[in-house]
Amino acid sequence: MATQAVLRVLPQSLPRLQPDRSHWRLPELAGRLTEIASATEPAGLTAAFGLVHECQRSGECAAWITTMHSVFFPPDVAESGIDLDALAVVRTPNAAIVARAADRLVRSGTFALVVADIGPHEAIPMPLLSRLNGLARKYHAAVVFLTQKGGTASAIGSLISLRVQARRQRTGIDRFEWMLDVLKDKRHGPTWRYAEACRGPAGLR
Repeated sequence: MATQAVLRVLPQSLPRLQPDRSHWRLPELAGRLTEIASATEPAGLTAAFGLVHECQRSGECAAWITTMHSVFFPPDVAESGIDLDALAVVRTPNAAIVARAADRLVRSGTFALVVADIGPHEAIPMPLLSRLNGLARKYHAAVVFLTQKGGTASAIGSLISLRVQARRQRTGIDRFEWMLDVLKDKRHGPTWRYAEACRGPAGLR
């Protein structure tokens, strides 16, 4: 579980965002397709669950889509401040169906945030991606893909509006910092970064 654990944001930490901290906020991602790429899963998971937490605080509905074989550890998620009773979790047989499930959920108009954890299986048919892009705009929903793809180019496709690389580094015995390096931002340009101080769960301390 250590490699999949969600890092807990320290209450006293102040996010550092340049040039404007509003760039990494749910309203900024609404109506767009976003990709969080991460070779170290906890950094990407923490970034995504931060958006889930923000969505729940604003009284909106969030959904998390993953595969039957991926690791989704409810205790770590709950410890990070997420209300599991208010989070719709969908498990699909394989990664190929994750994007189709996202299509269904966004089309319902119920969810302000849909996170699709597709791991290393980034290939999504262009017609489906185009449809998701249109649905995100129509319902003003944030669609966030979690991948394990490195490099500057997205393997998902050119319709990704915002692509960030998530990473973490240890800063103390049980302290970490997770960071987002912006690789692509159609709205603002790749000119900003984001970082938060976190405490690791038991498996990472």
